Amino acid sequence: MARSDRCGPYICGIDAALDVVSGKWKGLILWELDEHGTRRFAELRRGLPGVSEKMLTQHLREMEQDGLVHRRVYAEVPPRVEYSLTEHGRSLNLALAPLGDWGRERISREDRDLVDHPDAPQMPRP
Repeated sequence: MARSDRCGPYICGIDAALDVVSGKWKGLILWELDEHGTRRFAELRRGLPGVSEKMLTQHLREMEQDGLVHRRVYAEVPPRVEYSLTEHGRSLNLALAPLGDWGRERISREDRDLVDHPDAPQMPRP
């Protein structure tokens, strides 16, 4: 596993955790890979409406460096690249689950809208 450029010093564990999930798309990439398993780049991009190719590439590279995502390149023409979560990425996703619960409660409490995404878990409306 490659060593990350982001390596502290940290004030606390939350600081260290947020260092690897900072960025708008990283949490969503974790969710997408956890929900669907192995995905190709174009599948990830379709599953994350609004992400640019540049930003998705940057976040995937950082997540690979941090040991959260595994990138597998197949020796084919054209080349095929697949992304999946590592054990480390799955454990981070589990740790983020309570934060997701808190977010869903906030959405409900403040009557916020959700993006209409076919794979997103549906919340019952009060």
